Amino acid sequence: MNWGVILLIIIFQPEIRRALEQLGTNKFTKLFGMDKDIATRTKEDIYKITIAATELAKSKTGALIVIERDIKIKDIVSTGVEINSEVSPQLLVNIFVPNTPLHDGAVVISDNKIAAAACMLPLASDTDIAKELGTRHRAAIGISKESDSIAIVVSEETGKISVAKDGTLIADVREDVLKKILISNIVTKRFPERENKNTGSFEKIREKINNFKTKKS
Repeated sequence: MNWGVILLIIIFQPEIRRALEQLGTNKFTKLFGMDKDIATRTKEDIYKITIAATELAKSKTGALIVIERDIKIKDIVSTGVEINSEVSPQLLVNIFVPNTPLHDGAVVISDNKIAAAACMLPLASDTDIAKELGTRHRAAIGISKESDSIAIVVSEETGKISVAKDGTLIADVREDVLKKILISNIVTKRFPERENKNTGSFEKIREKINNFKTKKS
């Protein structure tokens, strides 16, 4: 019996290896019906990121948020301070408060977690962007060129939100446009069969943020 098990492992080694490689990927989670929960959680995280970016824009607080997709950027995460926290609009806003330890650099969101803050990103060359754009925009374009990550920039000078994707900067996007860009490039592409138009979660999260701000004031 023992030899039979060993023999089976040897014979089916390639298949076993491929199955293990699927661990944590879309194909694996779909086999066990877990992709619905991940898709819902990812969409809710996008809502939270969108709300945080909008709040930062209102106060003209400079920010740089990188959302990891299929290409892992552990080397970037390792340059910052590990956080490993659930995605929270309040936490994202607080990280970028000026003159605090973590405000300078980028926040990286990986696997539905705020993985690290104060991360250093590669800068795009001057020829790739307009002269009036600063270091955060150059860094956003740089990381979107070297990986498939999507970077969100909030300008501290104008309060405008920009999105860097595939080496291209989409400037001055509104809250609803930012939400659509992130959902279409992260949720829809990864879970096309799970996409729907329900925005109830977004409104609930927005209400929670407003309640939080009211209590704080």
